[in-house]
Amino acid sequence: MDNKFVWQESFNIGVATIDAEHEKLFKIINKLFRFKEKKMATKWAYQEGIKFFKKHTLEHFLDEEGYMASINYEWREQHKLLHKGFREITLPALERELEQSGYSDDAVEHFFGVCAGWLIGHTMTEDLAIAGKCSKKQPKFLQGEDVEDTKKVVIQTIFDMFQLESHLISDAYNGEKFGDGIYYRLVYKTPKSDKKQEIMLVFEEKLLINTVGKIMGIKTNKLDNMLIHATRYTARQFVNRVLEQFAEKDYELQSESLLSYEQFQKIFENNLPHIKLLLDTGAGYFSYCVIAPHIIKGDVEISIEHKNAINKVNEYLKKRENLGTNKKILVVDDSMVVLQYMEELLSGDYDITTADSGIAAIRSIILNKPDLVLLDYEMPVCDGKQLLEMIRFDPKTENVPVIFLTGRNDYESVKKVKDLKPDGYLLKQLKPEDIKKSIDLFFDGKKIN
Repeated sequence: MDNKFVWQESFNIGVATIDAEHEKLFKIINKLFRFKEKKMATKWAYQEGIKFFKKHTLEHFLDEEGYMASINYEWREQHKLLHKGFREITLPALERELEQSGYSDDAVEHFFGVCAGWLIGHTMTEDLAIAGKCSKKQPKFLQGEDVEDTKKVVIQTIFDMFQLESHLISDAYNGEKFGDGIYYRLVYKTPKSDKKQEIMLVFEEKLLINTVGKIMGIKTNKLDNMLIHATRYTARQFVNRVLEQFAEKDYELQSESLLSYEQFQKIFENNLPHIKLLLDTGAGYFSYCVIAPHIIKGDVEISIEHKNAINKVNEYLKKRENLGTNKKILVVDDSMVVLQYMEELLSGDYDITTADSGIAAIRSIILNKPDLVLLDYEMPVCDGKQLLEMIRFDPKTENVPVIFLTGRNDYESVKKVKDLKPDGYLLKQLKPEDIKKSIDLFFDGKKIN
């Protein structure tokens, strides 16, 4: 059987004893993975295996702290606090959960996922920094430069952790859906005040499979509990590394939550992040959004904690089971009334996204290729004809079906776009049931006028 938890050469920090201990911890987790896969593990076997893992983890922490002291590592005390948190908070909470559940499958998967995510994230950030293989901290950036500097730090951190060369698609991401996304929200606060900072990470599903999933040896393209738990802890350390680059060491994690796309949209629209980065990592799309403390409003989801983590992740995955089964329709119109009307009309049977301009539509089509575009003819700046020209010009989008949804019913308008091969025309004046019926017929392979 192939290894489940895959040790990679990139994890080596160049200190023989520490590298050997890291590899041993990976092998212990891997052995427990294999027990579970073969359904060989009894409660006693898990207890002994986890006891062995804990023993080596604590010994490793002491050895690593000794090495940091021997080289006068500048950030030794901060690093020790991370060890302490895992040793005194995370591990005991996981052990209690295992005992209370009688070592249920869910509790075992939670243990594996958290430990795997912590090991991946900690090794690829804090441990590599000991040997100077990634920057621990840069000078505090000047006010007004945070967007530009955040771009650099996020791109560098992606490379440090996963050796992926990312490029920026946009620093004005508008919250568009891209493929099957995972929306993860982290809220930080300072311990001596109510000052908060909210960060939202969006991962294209295949990015998780190609990074954390690859390290864990996952062979399918399906998310599971362990991968989500591992992603949570890897992502936490990703964000910690970014915050450290801005000397924001006083922030502490207050809450975390997994969001549906609708919840993500609600937060995004109500709070409007001041940093909105969209990147192509080469392994999938990724977005990093920051909401400034003074504009954070309300809450939309119960925070994930040790006591509810299993249930929250199970619920999240269950809700995602039906995602992707409906046809995707992008509605493009500069009228918010029309967009809302079409979303209400079609959302029962279709996955609806909207765009209020030609530029937003092009970005949405590229990021989340729809099965059909319903396109308004008359829009400011970039009208329907110009947008259809752009769609047909790009090889990546040229075959996307487009139906004009327009208030214009004149031959000259039709004639202007005939060479661009639209897939039909629908008048906004039609009865709602007739518009819906025409779209249903289109997906049944019937031609519409």
